[in-house]
Amino acid sequence: MRMNLPNQITVGRFFLAVILLALLAGFDLRRHPTDSLILEAAFWIFIVAAVTDILDGYLARKQNQVTSFGRVLDPFVDKILVCGSFILLLGRGFVDDAGQNVTGLSAWMVVVIVARELLVSGLRGFNEAAGTPFASNIWGKIKMVVQSVTVPTILRAVMLADDAGWIDTLRVIMIWSTVGVTAASVFPYLFASRAVLSEQSRG
Repeated sequence: MRMNLPNQITVGRFFLAVILLALLAGFDLRRHPTDSLILEAAFWIFIVAAVTDILDGYLARKQNQVTSFGRVLDPFVDKILVCGSFILLLGRGFVDDAGQNVTGLSAWMVVVIVARELLVSGLRGFNEAAGTPFASNIWGKIKMVVQSVTVPTILRAVMLADDAGWIDTLRVIMIWSTVGVTAASVFPYLFASRAVLSEQSRG
């Protein structure tokens, strides 16, 4: 199968996501500062992957090259990138000698993030199986932007540790903003699915 440029970029993002997750999985805070190079690499890889997410969507629309392959792969890569990052940031590699996770994340926050993605994916499949278009909305885009700022902010704060300063404050703000926006972004999708869900319930 010959892929157009937007799809090639999406495939490239997938491999960047795999590399990023491998770096986060291999990080061990107790080997710091040697592993600060790992976090620096993860920081920039995430940013490149997030920026190219905007690029491939823009090119697909501008060049009228939206394909079924891209519509399936693009959100899949987004979920691998974002959910994978948040899950691994809860890993033991980010636990200090006192047994505390240094990212500022709690397990329940990551559950909210992952649960939202699973629910929206289920709604998308349910709607499209019923023949109802289910496109991303502005809330989904805002959610992705906020999440894409939060992960690098967390990585930078961990790298700087006690010298984080205003980055540490920004990290707290972004984490709570991510949880709030992620949870709120579910409701427009539920509202858009109300007709299909109601019809199925009557059946």
